[in-house]
Amino acid sequence: MEKYSLVSSYTVAQYKVHRKGCNEDNIPNTVNREFKDREKLEVVVSDLTYVRVNKKWSYICTLLDLYNREIIGFSAGPKKDANLLYQAFLNYKYPLTDIKIFHTDRGNEFKNKTIDEVINIFEIERSLSNKGCPYDNAAAESLFNTIKTEFAKERDFDNINILRLEFGGYINWYNNHRLHGSLNYLTPMEYKEKMRLEVQ
Repeated sequence: MEKYSLVSSYTVAQYKVHRKGCNEDNIPNTVNREFKDREKLEVVVSDLTYVRVNKKWSYICTLLDLYNREIIGFSAGPKKDANLLYQAFLNYKYPLTDIKIFHTDRGNEFKNKTIDEVINIFEIERSLSNKGCPYDNAAAESLFNTIKTEFAKERDFDNINILRLEFGGYINWYNNHRLHGSLNYLTPMEYKEKMRLEVQ
């Protein structure tokens, strides 16, 4: 590679993880990796990940309903902090009182007074992954793997507003047009409608 001045794409613009400790709250993992066969809004999982915006790292956050794998809230911003999650709640599509359990990993961005107030006011049960165990939030991790592959891979958005606009468009496509093997190859919205008709 040196002889021909080649540079591996795997070594370009790599994200460097900055450890800030973790949330040590004594909150159990009530979801316990049981991601399937959940009721509507019984369990909402969330996580944050990074994307390139004008040659710098910015972040996106999603809220995912395990019932039909629908992205029900999202945000994008320049900082990986609690405000990013708060903005995702502000973009949430349904009444917050409908959420039974909110599950995340133990990142410190999920430990915040504002987030705690949202959880407490709307009487949402909290669930946290076990320390150092990404498999406990595998549904959110899988979603971000899909998002990076289909939406963000090797892209550098011009600014945060363009990222927000295009990410919103992607989520609309994801919820209404993308087929999911776990939903018998229906879209999240088709699956929800099918289940609604079956209980009538």
